[in-house]
Amino acid sequence: MSKIIAINSGSSSLKFTLYQMPEEIVLTSGQAERIGLERGVFTISVKGKKISTEVDIPNHKKAIELMLDGLVKYHIVSDISEITAAGHRIVQGGIYYSDSVKATDEVVERIEEVSDLAPLHNPAHLVCFKAFKEVLPSIEHVFVFDTAFHQTMGPESYIYPLPYEWYKEHAIRKYGAHGTSHKYVSQRTAELMDKKCEDVNIITMHLGNGASISAVKGGRCINTSMGLTPLGGIMMGTRCGDIDPSIVIYMMKKYGYSAEEMDTYLNKKSGMLGVSGISSDSRDVSNAAKEGNERALLTNAIYTNRIINTVGGYYCQLGHVDALAFTAGIGEHSAETREDILKGLQEALGLSIDYELNKSVHGECLISKPDSRIAVYVVPTNEELAIVRDTIEVLGL
Repeated sequence: MSKIIAINSGSSSLKFTLYQMPEEIVLTSGQAERIGLERGVFTISVKGKKISTEVDIPNHKKAIELMLDGLVKYHIVSDISEITAAGHRIVQGGIYYSDSVKATDEVVERIEEVSDLAPLHNPAHLVCFKAFKEVLPSIEHVFVFDTAFHQTMGPESYIYPLPYEWYKEHAIRKYGAHGTSHKYVSQRTAELMDKKCEDVNIITMHLGNGASISAVKGGRCINTSMGLTPLGGIMMGTRCGDIDPSIVIYMMKKYGYSAEEMDTYLNKKSGMLGVSGISSDSRDVSNAAKEGNERALLTNAIYTNRIINTVGGYYCQLGHVDALAFTAGIGEHSAETREDILKGLQEALGLSIDYELNKSVHGECLISKPDSRIAVYVVPTNEELAIVRDTIEVLGL
């Protein structure tokens, strides 16, 4: 029996889940928010109840100390030495990693090398890792990469139609993201179908504030919607997704925007927020749409259309599809969004959906009818469990 902790860190946050393995029992979870900012908040779950405390959290080391102190204080562990290992989410592994790996100095150097591809994420991940290593130097660490699952794509999917030297000299290519989620959801969907991953083709839709879609053929990703960075692909909460690149050049010339200003517009002021002018939260946009707000209605229409186009393209690339799987915040919780997408796909893909059941989904659920050509599932993602599973496998625990 081992206690493994999954760590997901951001520039000003740290989320954690402690598991008892191999039973896969969640012992606790929580997060430290507003690291390095005023009025930090530390939250930990104790016997199903969330306990939050306002406290100064100047850096990630302090966040980790709060987490470890909380584990002992609330009797989740009797001593922090009970923690066997830690699995860390790393957004960008570049071309180097097609699977999770044990953390070494060489791996750290490579993560630093590709940090330009995930400037808000990779440096924060490493700061947290180094702080954790300092506080708990005796345990082993595993890095689990968001990009790893997508490394099975062929060059026809990951090479951009740009000067080839850019790819050879600067590794400009599609990497994708949310790979840990797509891997977990595709595997879990196969289990729900009582089939092996190798025997089914699945399109997974990770729809949240950040969103991506993947085509999974026999357990291997053959295409995904996010690109060189998480900005590419379908419309998101504040990200534009795929657009005509000349728009960037045009607007920079028109208004004299700097590269940094354009980056802000595309990453933080576009998507649902940019079109609706209301919010980046799909719930706010949906509520406004129900009240007849035209821009909210347009936002939902664009969002649905972009997803339908991507799923349709992946359907053709896969040759045949056995299942569609919705996951993440919007995918799991927005019945209206699922219905809009499925109604747009049903004729072409031969879908038969129980729309009444779709409205009442909580957790894992098959929402297609027996006569549907393709099974349609809602499958809550569990990236933390995927991280600890990989940690167990890599370390041989």
